[in-house]
Amino acid sequence: QVQLVESGGGSVQVGGSLTLSCAFAGYTYNYYCVGWFRQAPGKEREGVTSIYIGAGTTYYTDSVKGRFTISQDNAGKLLYLQMNSLKPEDTAMYYCAAGARWNCGRFRLMNNSDITHWGQGTQVTVSS
Repeated sequence: QVQLVESGGGSVQVGGSLTLSCAFAGYTYNYYCVGWFRQAPGKEREGVTSIYIGAGTTYYTDSVKGRFTISQDNAGKLLYLQMNSLKPEDTAMYYCAAGARWNCGRFRLMNNSDITHWGQGTQVTVSS
């Protein structure tokens, strides 16, 4: 059984920083893409950033470019999201996600249909 376990969420003031972590535990899949999604109250879940593992290519949604950075450890067991210059509109539940289909997020940011495994989510709240 695969488990994606997020940590690092919390409350921060505008302009602050947080680092989210996601640990991949249990059965090891050969994921082709990994990344982070978020869902704010009353809104649809959206892709924030992803990595196409085969090429190491990273993608970001426009609203976080220059502020967020995705990274992965060499073993592929940990995924990180460094979030800087946080804004109130970044407030959401953040989900770690992984896709096992060969072309997921290959030339673009991951979307919901790419995902085969989800984490349980970690809350990020940015207050002014």
